[in-house]
Amino acid sequence: MNCYAKRLEKLRAAMAAKGCDAMLISEPMNESWLCGFEYHDGYMLVTAKNAYIITDSRYTEAARANTGDEFTVTVNATPAKVDELLTAEGAKTLAFEDRSMSYAAAVRLKDGVGAECIPAGGLLEDIREYKDEIEFDAIRKAQELTDMAFEHILTVLNPEMTELDVAVELEFFLRRHGASGKSFDFITVSGEASSLPHGEPKARKLRPGFLTMDFGCIYNGYCSDMTRTVCLGKADADMKKLYNTVLEAQLAALAVIKDGMRCEDVDRAAREIIDKEFPGKFGHGLGHGVGKFIHEAPRLSPKAGDAILRPGHVVTVEPGIYLEGKYGCRIEDMVFITPGGAEDITRSRKELIELF
Repeated sequence: MNCYAKRLEKLRAAMAAKGCDAMLISEPMNESWLCGFEYHDGYMLVTAKNAYIITDSRYTEAARANTGDEFTVTVNATPAKVDELLTAEGAKTLAFEDRSMSYAAAVRLKDGVGAECIPAGGLLEDIREYKDEIEFDAIRKAQELTDMAFEHILTVLNPEMTELDVAVELEFFLRRHGASGKSFDFITVSGEASSLPHGEPKARKLRPGFLTMDFGCIYNGYCSDMTRTVCLGKADADMKKLYNTVLEAQLAALAVIKDGMRCEDVDRAAREIIDKEFPGKFGHGLGHGVGKFIHEAPRLSPKAGDAILRPGHVVTVEPGIYLEGKYGCRIEDMVFITPGGAEDITRSRKELIELF
């Protein structure tokens, strides 16, 4: 059984547990996860026995060529077509992706089909939370490219570059070496702007002090995510203390993260170290899941509750300290949760690097 047949099998089991006869998938990344073909116009309909890709004539040939026998490709992505297929299948209840489908689309769907429409909630996301070997391989390759990009940017950084130049150089390098795109809008901020956890790069020359680079790429549909902070010029004693505190916090979390651990406890391992020296200056969670989306479950956070790390999870570990109007620092790695343990797949160096 290929990976897509296995994924359909998992989805059908979840559908049966929820009490629905069919599910309509409208989120493109969820569609591609289920069938291996990326398209942005249409639906996927999964019933107890069949799976349909419903698109238009621009994609039918490619869909048939790039999907297996588990899928029937058809046209006319409308509620009327969905209703026709549901009637033929004898399906009485239809789950739909209420978290991503617009209100207007949901109303059209409910008005256009005879089956009872029920919100799917996180049904599919709960399955996708646990990655298989094919997904691991793609994420590992995406991170390898990201590590390469970091080593590259260290060789080209110079005082005449702007923050935007850094972001563009990173993206071009990643694309030249096999990435299909960036996994999010890069954060390449310097000087006082490094205190902004999600700062936007500007068309201004790099400022002395910390330069935070948070970036990643997409490879075979899967994301990477990494942050490194370097110093442009010499770091003073206060900057070194801040940087080393972030590094100590990250290493502490990486030392304890493993299969079976509570997400909240991993966050605590890093947060306690930062709070001793910089109370209240680590304002976000320690990490998040990564896959086809850059932010997925689970979350490493004080608000994670009883969530537990299990094999198949891919998470970031990214503590940071941010001093408003002054500077900030973040260090981020990606970690695979494996049976009985964990693997840090990020290879980029972490010692404080001083440039110029």
